[in-house]
Amino acid sequence: MKTNIPELRKKRKLSQEELAQAVGVTRQTITSIEVGKYIASLPLAYKIARFFELPIEDVFDFSDIDKEE
Repeated sequence: MKTNIPELRKKRKLSQEELAQAVGVTRQTITSIEVGKYIASLPLAYKIARFFELPIEDVFDFSDIDKEE
């Protein structure tokens, strides 16, 4: 799943570690989400979106999910 997390982090000058601490996961989890190796759970996706004060759809690209059906 594609995300806008790297761009959002860079706009706020945040490291992966700082974002990870803010949402309660490891830096490795953030790295995996950013490179598409791991799909965030709904609660984690919500926490990340809330952290950036954006709707979840502005952080995560759900267009691939529509194609799977």
